Amino acid sequence: MRIDVVVPAHDEQDRIGACLAALDVAVARLAEARPDVSVGVTVVLDGCTDDTAAVVDRHRVQVVVTDHVGVGRARSLGVANALTAPDTLLTEHWLAHTDADSRVDPDWLVQQARALVEDAHVLVGAVVPDPADLAPEVLVRWRTAHPPGAALGHVHGANLGVRADAYLALGGFDPVPEHEDVRLVERARALGLRVRATTDLPVVTSGRFAGRTPGGYAEHLRQTYAP
Repeated sequence: MRIDVVVPAHDEQDRIGACLAALDVAVARLAEARPDVSVGVTVVLDGCTDDTAAVVDRHRVQVVVTDHVGVGRARSLGVANALTAPDTLLTEHWLAHTDADSRVDPDWLVQQARALVEDAHVLVGAVVPDPADLAPEVLVRWRTAHPPGAALGHVHGANLGVRADAYLALGGFDPVPEHEDVRLVERARALGLRVRATTDLPVVTSGRFAGRTPGGYAEHLRQTYAP
Protein backbone atom coordinates (compact mmCIF):
# COMPACT_ATOMS: atom_id res chain seq x y z
CA MET A 1 0.00 0.00 0.00
CA ARG A 2 1.08 3.58 -0.61
CA ILE A 3 0.01 7.05 0.49
CA ASP A 4 0.98 10.17 -1.42
CA VAL A 5 0.43 13.58 0.14
CA VAL A 6 -0.20 16.52 -2.19
CA VAL A 7 0.38 20.10 -1.00
CA PRO A 8 -0.37 23.03 -3.33
CA ALA A 9 1.48 26.21 -2.40
CA HIS A 10 1.21 29.76 -3.70
CA ASP A 11 3.44 32.29 -1.90
CA GLU A 12 3.46 30.53 1.47
CA GLN A 13 7.03 31.20 2.63
CA ASP A 14 5.89 32.05 6.16
CA ARG A 15 3.78 28.93 6.71
CA ILE A 16 4.94 26.04 4.56
CA GLY A 17 7.89 25.29 6.82
CA ALA A 18 5.54 24.43 9.68
CA CYS A 19 3.34 22.47 7.26
CA LEU A 20 6.20 20.28 6.08
CA ALA A 21 7.65 19.88 9.57
CA ALA A 22 4.27 18.52 10.73
CA LEU A 23 4.19 16.18 7.74
CA ASP A 24 7.70 14.97 8.61
CA VAL A 25 6.41 13.95 12.04
CA ALA A 26 3.35 12.26 10.51
CA VAL A 27 5.53 10.33 8.05
CA ALA A 28 7.73 9.09 10.90
CA ARG A 29 4.67 8.08 12.93
CA LEU A 30 3.25 6.17 9.95
CA ALA A 31 6.55 4.32 9.52
CA GLU A 32 6.33 3.18 13.15
CA ALA A 33 2.66 2.21 13.07
CA ARG A 34 2.37 0.86 9.52
CA PRO A 35 5.75 -0.14 8.06
CA ASP A 36 3.86 -1.90 5.27
CA VAL A 37 2.68 1.47 3.88
CA SER A 38 5.09 3.54 1.78
CA VAL A 39 4.63 7.30 1.62
CA GLY A 40 5.59 10.25 -0.53
CA VAL A 41 5.01 14.00 -0.36
CA THR A 42 4.61 16.24 -3.41
CA VAL A 43 4.61 20.04 -3.13
CA VAL A 44 3.23 21.97 -6.09
CA LEU A 45 4.83 25.41 -6.33
CA ASP A 46 1.94 27.25 -7.95
CA GLY A 47 3.45 30.39 -9.44
CA CYS A 48 5.36 31.30 -6.29
CA THR A 49 7.07 34.69 -6.34
CA ASP A 50 8.46 34.63 -2.80
CA ASP A 51 10.88 32.27 -1.01
CA THR A 52 8.48 29.31 -0.74
CA ALA A 53 10.74 27.20 -2.97
CA ALA A 54 13.75 27.83 -0.74
CA VAL A 55 11.83 26.69 2.34
CA VAL A 56 10.56 23.58 0.55
CA ASP A 57 14.09 22.74 -0.54
CA ARG A 58 15.02 22.07 3.10
CA HIS A 59 12.67 19.08 3.18
CA ARG A 60 12.78 15.70 1.46
CA VAL A 61 9.79 16.07 -0.82
CA GLN A 62 9.08 15.91 -4.52
CA VAL A 63 8.46 19.28 -6.17
CA VAL A 64 6.32 20.25 -9.14
CA VAL A 65 6.79 23.81 -10.43
CA THR A 66 4.10 25.52 -12.47
CA ASP A 67 2.86 28.93 -13.46
CA HIS A 68 0.06 30.24 -11.26
CA VAL A 69 -2.74 27.92 -12.35
CA GLY A 70 -4.91 27.99 -9.21
CA VAL A 71 -5.53 25.44 -6.50
CA GLY A 72 -7.74 23.04 -8.47
CA ARG A 73 -5.23 22.61 -11.28
CA ALA A 74 -2.31 22.61 -8.83
CA ARG A 75 -3.80 19.71 -6.88
CA SER A 76 -4.34 17.82 -10.14
CA LEU A 77 -0.70 18.31 -11.14
CA GLY A 78 0.42 17.04 -7.75
CA VAL A 79 -1.74 13.94 -8.08
CA ALA A 80 -0.44 13.30 -11.60
CA ASN A 81 3.07 13.29 -10.17
CA ALA A 82 2.04 10.99 -7.32
CA LEU A 83 0.43 8.50 -9.68
CA THR A 84 3.77 7.88 -11.37
CA ALA A 85 4.83 5.84 -8.32
CA PRO A 86 5.81 2.39 -9.66
CA ASP A 87 4.29 -0.97 -8.78
CA THR A 88 1.27 0.41 -6.90
CA LEU A 89 -2.25 -0.83 -7.55
CA LEU A 90 -4.82 1.96 -7.77
CA THR A 91 -6.97 0.22 -5.14
CA GLU A 92 -4.00 0.26 -2.74
CA HIS A 93 -2.90 3.82 -3.46
CA TRP A 94 -4.27 6.65 -1.31
CA LEU A 95 -4.05 10.36 -2.17
CA ALA A 96 -3.99 12.55 0.95
CA HIS A 97 -4.43 16.29 0.59
CA THR A 98 -3.55 19.21 2.82
CA ASP A 99 -2.62 22.87 2.33
CA ALA A 100 0.60 24.83 2.70
CA ASP A 101 -0.85 26.99 5.49
CA SER A 102 -1.92 23.97 7.54
CA ARG A 103 -0.41 21.56 10.09
CA VAL A 104 -1.55 17.95 10.25
CA ASP A 105 -1.82 15.90 13.43
CA PRO A 106 1.07 13.49 14.13
CA ASP A 107 -1.32 10.56 13.56
CA TRP A 108 -2.94 12.03 10.44
CA LEU A 109 -1.26 9.63 8.01
CA VAL A 110 -2.11 6.69 10.27
CA GLN A 111 -5.73 7.84 10.03
CA GLN A 112 -5.47 8.07 6.24
CA ALA A 113 -3.96 4.57 6.08
CA ARG A 114 -6.80 3.22 8.21
CA ALA A 115 -9.32 4.63 5.73
CA LEU A 116 -7.52 2.83 2.92
CA VAL A 117 -7.41 -0.46 4.81
CA GLU A 118 -11.10 -0.16 5.71
CA ASP A 119 -11.99 0.20 2.01
CA ALA A 120 -13.18 3.82 2.02
CA HIS A 121 -13.17 5.71 -1.26
CA VAL A 122 -13.04 9.19 0.28
CA LEU A 123 -12.21 10.50 3.75
CA VAL A 124 -13.48 13.98 4.62
CA GLY A 125 -11.64 15.42 7.61
CA ALA A 126 -12.10 18.48 9.79
CA VAL A 127 -10.03 21.64 10.13
CA VAL A 128 -9.73 24.16 12.92
CA PRO A 129 -8.28 27.68 12.68
CA ASP A 130 -4.97 28.35 14.36
CA PRO A 131 -5.91 30.17 17.60
CA ALA A 132 -2.71 32.21 17.34
CA ASP A 133 -4.10 33.88 14.21
CA LEU A 134 -7.40 34.97 15.74
CA ALA A 135 -8.19 37.99 17.86
CA PRO A 136 -9.58 36.96 21.27
CA GLU A 137 -13.16 37.98 20.45
CA VAL A 138 -13.04 36.09 17.13
CA LEU A 139 -11.72 32.98 18.86
CA VAL A 140 -14.58 33.17 21.37
CA ARG A 141 -17.12 33.37 18.53
CA TRP A 142 -15.56 30.39 16.76
CA ARG A 143 -15.43 28.25 19.91
CA THR A 144 -19.03 29.11 20.75
CA ALA A 145 -20.10 27.92 17.29
CA HIS A 146 -17.96 24.77 17.56
CA PRO A 147 -18.32 23.22 21.03
CA PRO A 148 -16.31 20.05 21.70
CA GLY A 149 -17.79 17.08 19.86
CA ALA A 150 -19.75 19.17 17.36
CA ALA A 151 -19.67 18.06 13.73
CA LEU A 152 -17.93 20.69 11.63
CA GLY A 153 -19.82 19.78 8.47
CA HIS A 154 -17.61 21.17 5.71
CA VAL A 155 -15.30 19.75 3.04
CA HIS A 156 -11.74 21.03 3.19
CA GLY A 157 -8.87 20.40 0.81
CA ALA A 158 -6.61 20.84 3.84
CA ASN A 159 -7.89 17.51 5.21
CA LEU A 160 -9.07 15.19 2.47
CA GLY A 161 -8.19 11.69 1.29
CA VAL A 162 -9.21 9.85 -1.88
CA ARG A 163 -8.38 6.36 -3.10
CA ALA A 164 -6.59 6.58 -6.44
CA ASP A 165 -9.08 4.50 -8.44
CA ALA A 166 -11.97 6.59 -7.09
CA TYR A 167 -10.12 9.80 -7.89
CA LEU A 168 -9.72 8.77 -11.52
CA ALA A 169 -13.31 7.54 -11.76
CA LEU A 170 -14.48 10.94 -10.52
CA GLY A 171 -12.46 12.76 -13.16
CA GLY A 172 -10.08 14.30 -10.64
CA PHE A 173 -10.19 17.84 -9.34
CA ASP A 174 -11.88 20.44 -11.50
CA PRO A 175 -9.49 23.16 -12.80
CA VAL A 176 -11.20 25.88 -10.77
CA PRO A 177 -9.77 28.59 -8.49
CA GLU A 178 -11.65 27.29 -5.42
CA HIS A 179 -14.09 24.63 -4.15
CA GLU A 180 -12.45 21.88 -6.20
CA ASP A 181 -12.53 19.80 -3.01
CA VAL A 182 -16.27 20.31 -2.47
CA ARG A 183 -17.07 19.46 -6.09
CA LEU A 184 -15.08 16.22 -5.97
CA VAL A 185 -16.83 15.04 -2.80
CA GLU A 186 -20.25 16.00 -4.17
CA ARG A 187 -19.62 13.81 -7.22
CA ALA A 188 -18.44 10.95 -5.01
CA ARG A 189 -21.61 11.08 -2.94
CA ALA A 190 -23.81 11.37 -6.03
CA LEU A 191 -22.22 8.22 -7.45
CA GLY A 192 -22.69 6.31 -4.21
CA LEU A 193 -19.03 5.92 -3.37
CA ARG A 194 -18.03 5.17 0.21
CA VAL A 195 -17.48 8.65 1.64
CA ARG A 196 -16.55 8.77 5.31
CA ALA A 197 -16.38 11.90 7.44
CA THR A 198 -14.53 12.35 10.70
CA THR A 199 -13.90 15.11 13.20
CA ASP A 200 -11.02 13.16 14.78
CA LEU A 201 -7.51 14.59 14.32
CA PRO A 202 -8.51 17.91 12.76
CA VAL A 203 -5.91 19.78 10.75
CA VAL A 204 -4.86 23.17 12.13
CA THR A 205 -5.09 25.71 9.34
CA SER A 206 -4.42 29.40 9.05
CA GLY A 207 -6.87 31.69 10.76
CA ARG A 208 -6.09 34.59 8.43
CA PHE A 209 -8.93 36.57 6.86
CA ALA A 210 -7.14 37.16 3.55
CA GLY A 211 -6.46 33.85 1.83
CA ARG A 212 -5.11 32.63 -1.49
CA THR A 213 -8.53 32.05 -3.05
CA PRO A 214 -11.44 34.52 -3.21
CA GLY A 215 -13.97 32.40 -1.35
CA GLY A 216 -11.99 29.79 0.58
CA TYR A 217 -11.64 29.12 4.30
CA ALA A 218 -10.16 32.54 5.01
CA GLU A 219 -13.18 34.27 3.50
CA HIS A 220 -15.50 31.93 5.41
CA LEU A 221 -13.82 32.93 8.67
CA ARG A 222 -13.98 36.64 7.80
CA GLN A 223 -17.64 36.59 6.84
CA THR A 224 -18.73 34.43 9.76
CA TYR A 225 -16.60 35.51 12.69
CA ALA A 226 -14.98 38.87 11.98
CA PRO A 227 -16.14 41.84 14.08
